[in-house]
Amino acid sequence: MTQAPPQPPIAHAPQPVKRGKGPGWRFWPDVRDGAPWQVFAVAGLAAGVTLLTEPYAVVGIAGLLTGLVVAAGPAMVVVTSRAARQRLLRPLPLLALAATLALLAVGTIRATPWLYVLCVLAALGLSSYGLAAGRRWPSVLMGGLATWAGALRGLPWLIRGIGRGPTTPGATPSTRSTAASVGRAVLVAAITAVLLLVFGSLLASADAAFARALSGFLPEISAPDVFGRAFMAAWVTVFALGAAFVARVPPRLDRLGGAGDGRVRPMEWAVPVGALALLFAAFTAVQFAVLFGGDEHVQVTPGLTYADYARSGFGQLVLVTLLTLAVLAAVGRWAPREQSKDRTLVRAVAGALCLLTLVIVASALYRMHLYQEAYGFTRLRVVVTVFELWLGGLFVLILAAGARLRGGWLPRAVVGTGAAALLGLAALNPDAFIAERNVARYEQTGKIDTQYLGQLSADAVPALDRLPEPLRSCAVAPIASDLAAPDEPWHAYNISRERARQLLRDRPTEVSRDCPSRY
Repeated sequence: MTQAPPQPPIAHAPQPVKRGKGPGWRFWPDVRDGAPWQVFAVAGLAAGVTLLTEPYAVVGIAGLLTGLVVAAGPAMVVVTSRAARQRLLRPLPLLALAATLALLAVGTIRATPWLYVLCVLAALGLSSYGLAAGRRWPSVLMGGLATWAGALRGLPWLIRGIGRGPTTPGATPSTRSTAASVGRAVLVAAITAVLLLVFGSLLASADAAFARALSGFLPEISAPDVFGRAFMAAWVTVFALGAAFVARVPPRLDRLGGAGDGRVRPMEWAVPVGALALLFAAFTAVQFAVLFGGDEHVQVTPGLTYADYARSGFGQLVLVTLLTLAVLAAVGRWAPREQSKDRTLVRAVAGALCLLTLVIVASALYRMHLYQEAYGFTRLRVVVTVFELWLGGLFVLILAAGARLRGGWLPRAVVGTGAAALLGLAALNPDAFIAERNVARYEQTGKIDTQYLGQLSADAVPALDRLPEPLRSCAVAPIASDLAAPDEPWHAYNISRERARQLLRDRPTEVSRDCPSRY
């Protein structure tokens, strides 16, 4: 009698086990399994890359490299978890991943530090939102912080992964042994790399001969710098572990704040919202000269400057935008839409409010245009303009959602347009754009502020190169001084800086004592 071959063990899919006792975890379940060993390997590698490249301090390729390593953690979860594959291999998470990497890649293409900071912060929030993959407003408002909270919520999952060791549920003893060997090898390699990096850099900073021997392999790290790098590496590790847990078990943020029941009567919301719309209409009519008077209004109004004119317009825009968004959110939650007349009322009143707000948006943009034409372009003015355009786009989206009273897509559209606006700002190349516009203004009016232009980044050098001497050298000299630093490490590679260096090698700046600013 032949004996039947042994059946392979059945791999049971991990199931949620509890919601959590605290009120903060009610909408965030746990799972029975532990973190796969690959997650810890990726977190260790991310820490090592952060220690080596300082992506938080250097505008270069380091940010993109660190982002790719951190993204490998959720990718490992997707590989080992069917539930994660089904949830994350969809358009929203994949688009969020692509936009996140595009934002981090800005540091490789552009040399503007403030733009890089904005892109990194946006990438952190967008990646977290993409992993949470929510569709409603709670996910938009809180999903950007889910990864940081996930590092805390995922502690049991991480501890179980450490206790279980580098194994896979349902694996054979041979597979477990192989996985354990690989896991130990990765851990040993990570520890070795960190030790060599830290101690090698310290020894290199202590001895010039040893530093020359290791030149190009290890960064120069002083003793105080070690603690700064270690602190940031710890934060990157926390983010990587939190991202992996959110990929495995996302918070159920869409269950927060259920849909409105439409418990108010039509007149109970239509009267105050309609009165607000009438107030906006009256304001637009009475202040017509203020909103659209432009240059003539500034010149004939005593004590009114372009700065006051543009600043008041932007303040109105922010105030009206916040007010209108809050009111529209309340209308969408509590206004009844069961009957045809109710839906018509919502469209009419809310639509009028949006249209009147768009009028004020257009006025503020026109004011800023006059301001820039009169005094030139600056970073703040360009960012304000892009922000105003984005806010105007939000109201266009709200109008589109209100036309059919179906706004389930609106939260995702708000996030998408925000990311697109920031990527559009990076594509515009703000420092180069500012330099180009100020050079054009100089060619037309003879007015220029070389002192301000000298504060721009290497992105502005090609545009400033068009200026005649000595204005060109006056504007470019401070930037050239920054670019004349010793050779940058490989992880600080930046296309814009390399282009500016090549241009300055071909046309060096001239030493001049006369650096006039012509306003």
